[in-house]
Amino acid sequence: MALIILDTCTACDACRPVCPNEAISAADPIYIIDPDRCTECVGAEDEPQCKLVCPADCIVQDPDHVETPEQLQAKYDALHG
Repeated sequence: MALIILDTCTACDACRPVCPNEAISAADPIYIIDPDRCTECVGAEDEPQCKLVCPADCIVQDPDHVETPEQLQAKYDALHG
């Protein structure tokens, strides 16, 4: 399942640099996560790095993009193959 950034985002830029897939970008007025690039850090880390560093605690699972760990790993492999 990809992640999504809620409207409570403060646009602090803490999440963007820690994303191993470059899935996070600045938008107006909040940051956004590209679901085609988000693997919840499967393949790179043990847990989503953006959630760890987010001071606003506004990054959650996106119910519109449900994926299994195997699908997330395949996506990561395709991005970094």
